[in-house]
Amino acid sequence: MSHESNSPQYRMGLPIPHSKLGMWLFLATEIMFFSAFIGAYIVLRAGSPGWPTDPDVTHLRIWAGGLNTFVLILSSYFVVMALEGMKAQNFSKARKYLLLTFVLGCLFLGIKSYEYSGKFKYDILPGHIPETPQMAIDKSMREMKQVVDNRAIALSGVMDPEKTEPTEDAESVEEAGVTDEKTEAIVPPVEELRQQLQTELSAEDTPAARKKELQAYFDLESEYRKLNNQALEESITVPEMNKALDTLRENPEYGSLLAPVHHLQPIIYGNLFASVYFLLTGFHALHVIIGMLLFAIVLVQGKRLCEKWNDYVENIGLYWHFVDLVWIFLFPLIYIL
Repeated sequence: MSHESNSPQYRMGLPIPHSKLGMWLFLATEIMFFSAFIGAYIVLRAGSPGWPTDPDVTHLRIWAGGLNTFVLILSSYFVVMALEGMKAQNFSKARKYLLLTFVLGCLFLGIKSYEYSGKFKYDILPGHIPETPQMAIDKSMREMKQVVDNRAIALSGVMDPEKTEPTEDAESVEEAGVTDEKTEAIVPPVEELRQQLQTELSAEDTPAARKKELQAYFDLESEYRKLNNQALEESITVPEMNKALDTLRENPEYGSLLAPVHHLQPIIYGNLFASVYFLLTGFHALHVIIGMLLFAIVLVQGKRLCEKWNDYVENIGLYWHFVDLVWIFLFPLIYIL
């Protein structure tokens, strides 16, 4: 005897696709990920009196951060329009807006690359920033010493200093010479090279143009030794050092050689600032790249795009909105406050 049940049938679980549930769970972990970084940044900044906020010191471009904020907000709108096209089965519209979103992602990364290039240009990098006046002077002297030593190597004709790997010990160039891994040539100690160049300068048969070049080198080395002695004696201030370096840069004979010597700018908590800046913006940029790769998977479908991609586009749209939301928090925290 069979019995038919008139009781309603229930389906276990949430009334959403498994893929969307998985995306929400993934975004929950991402929220915890970025919350830890942002929370650490807030604690570090609040506990560091004198945190660098002057854009002229940190070389933060507020206009660039603001432009990137607009770019991401606009890209989120385009994602919504793309999803609307998918649900209406207007796949050409969906592809158009996904392509616009991809282009805006490229624009965001381009602007961020411009900002990063400024940090590299001014050496605003973790572990590179002098935080006291004396540290700034010492760093400048190390950079100037490298310029002088490389010039001696170049004038000697032994090897191209650009192919020389930097040594771990700053004094090893003076004491033991440098090895070029590409040519296996061994450069004699720089002091020995200087003696050879001095002998060549004193020789009567040295061409006038060569003598002029050598004299410019020894003039630069003399200026370096004078400034270095003042730095060792702590008898020169940062403004005085900057003024002296600017004067040397005006010399047409060797001013261009001093381009690698950065302008002295001690920044208190500068290394901590640079570390959290690159950590937060770097991880965010990585998420932008991942989002663009997800969009690219749809774009390569071309005319094969159909309704079976609806859930995929909706899920990557959720991911992209999250990436945009993170930047909306990062922009005021890093650039404005």
